[in-house]
Amino acid sequence: MLYWLTKLSDGGDLFNLFNYITVRAGGAFFTALIFGFVFGPPLINLLRRQQGKGQPIRPDGPETHFAKAGTPTMGGVLILGAVMVSTLLFGRLDNVYVWLVLGVTISFGAIGFVDDYAKVSAGNAKGVSGRVRLLLGFVIATVAGVVAMWAHPDTLQGQLAVPFFKNVLLNMGYFYIPFIMIVIVGSANAVNLTDGLDGLAIMPVMIAAGTLGVISYAVGRIDFTEYLDVHYVPGTGELLIFCAGLIGGGLGFLWYNAPPAAVFMGDTGSLALGGGLGTIAVVTKHELVWAIIGGLFVVEALSVIIQVVYFKSTGKRVFLMAPIHHHFEKKGWAEPQVVIRFWIIALILALIGLATLKIR
Repeated sequence: MLYWLTKLSDGGDLFNLFNYITVRAGGAFFTALIFGFVFGPPLINLLRRQQGKGQPIRPDGPETHFAKAGTPTMGGVLILGAVMVSTLLFGRLDNVYVWLVLGVTISFGAIGFVDDYAKVSAGNAKGVSGRVRLLLGFVIATVAGVVAMWAHPDTLQGQLAVPFFKNVLLNMGYFYIPFIMIVIVGSANAVNLTDGLDGLAIMPVMIAAGTLGVISYAVGRIDFTEYLDVHYVPGTGELLIFCAGLIGGGLGFLWYNAPPAAVFMGDTGSLALGGGLGTIAVVTKHELVWAIIGGLFVVEALSVIIQVVYFKSTGKRVFLMAPIHHHFEKKGWAEPQVVIRFWIIALILALIGLATLKIR
């Protein structure tokens, strides 16, 4: 919105600063951060009054988690509010990718909100049926896939970019839409599965957002794409503003989610953030690289899939408990140990993902 102030600029005044994506990204970061600090306490107090017993605790979970009883959930509302306000203020509202990523993020957030509400209302951890959540997620991802294909340059429509090889494009045709659906829905649910300990999900989400923000900016500049040997997708640079807002809002949320958490993000936040990041990967043609950057989320999701399949086949378990962060808790790791070590893993994977921009 503030970008429109550049129309009042003569080229040498304050208004001209809004021409620069990096300046607006900085504004989005600080706006979202301040939003989190200002609205965090009243939101947490409201959620605590409305929810009573707060987030239902799994009866089969680690014993240390019973101390978390009464902690309110739906804190993802704080992150989403910060991201929306900062992106709408500092992003270019004539950019289709900005609206696409915002739309997917808010839509998945709505699914998560209904699920969280169902859980706290019923006082159990079941919530909305998994099939219903998946169905709604695939509908949203289908729309996102169609829009993304339409918005991409003709030479990239329906094409899957291969890391390290700019001249290699796999023409998936209409199969690209189902692929996008899996990427976006898989991302949303993988982040959701990761959100099981205080602060565990939000820091890797911020690390991934920062990485995808850099990629978005680079992919949106033809001079950078020529040097980095990646595909040029005009307009993606504006997504740096969304990512900056997410980092600022995430830090504001982490202030209250740090152990011992005063609020959980809930499915409202985890589904939304995962869906949004997956959409950025699709828009920037970095779907395969996203599997590296978001490798921690991939491992968390795979641990659940492996556990379920193996248990149904043999009646035995591979992990003491899934997702895998609970496995390490069961092995005796303290919660802060699991969280910080997983943060380190997320950072390493993000750096590897960034390195793919130049490795040949």
